[in-house]
Amino acid sequence: MGGEVAPPSPPPTAKKKAKSQPRPIRLLRNVFRSFPIIFITSPAACRLPTDAKIISGRRVTGTLFGWRRGRVRLLVQESPHAPPTAVVEMSMKTQALQREMGLGMVRIALECEKRPAAAAAAAVELLEEPLWMMYCNGKKVGYAVRREATAEDRRVMEALRAVTMGAGVLPDGDLAYIRAEFDRVLGSRDSQTLYMVSPDGSIGPELTIFFVRRRLECSDGNLS
Repeated sequence: MGGEVAPPSPPPTAKKKAKSQPRPIRLLRNVFRSFPIIFITSPAACRLPTDAKIISGRRVTGTLFGWRRGRVRLLVQESPHAPPTAVVEMSMKTQALQREMGLGMVRIALECEKRPAAAAAAAVELLEEPLWMMYCNGKKVGYAVRREATAEDRRVMEALRAVTMGAGVLPDGDLAYIRAEFDRVLGSRDSQTLYMVSPDGSIGPELTIFFVRRRLECSDGNLS
C-alpha cells in the first residue's frame, strides 16, 4: 500500500569486490587457486654466499618472479633459506607468462647447444650453461641467460624467506611471484626436469621446466 517502505539494497557481492583487486593478483589467484596468496610487507637486506654449488638434492625450491612489465626471472634454491644455485633471466615478459598460466598447463623448455664429443670432458654442469633458447608450450619466446644474483634478487629471496610455496605480489611496485617446491629429475648429464609439486604433496600439471643440452644445428624454432 501507499505506506510501504522499499527493502534496503543488498550489500556488495564478493564478485564486485574481486574486481577491485589489482590484475596481477587476480591472475595469480586464478592460476593457483589451491596456493596461499601471500603479501610480503617487511623485506630486509641479506647477504648470501657467492660460492653456492649446483643442487644435488631431489626436491628444490623454485621461484618465478618479475615486474608487471618486466622480464621473468627464475631462482633455484635447495630450500627457501639457501643461497641460489641458479639464477636465470628470461626474455619472456611477466604478463605473457601470466597469460599462459591462466590458460592452463605451462611447459617451459630451456635448451643450450651440446659441445662436440672431443670437448665433453670439459663440459660445464648443465645448470651452469650461460645461454639458453627458451620455449613456452612449444613456441620459441626468445632466450634466457644464467647470471649471478643481483641485489634485487637477494632482496626478493629475503622477502620470501618464510614462504615455502605461494603466489602474490611484493608491495613496492607490482613485482609478482610464484614460489613452489619442485621435484628435480635427472635424465642424464644433458637433461633434467623440474616438476612443480602441489600443496598436497602431489606433482601438479601446472608448471614443468625442462633443461636440455643438445645439438641445435637443425633447430627450426619449435621443440623437436
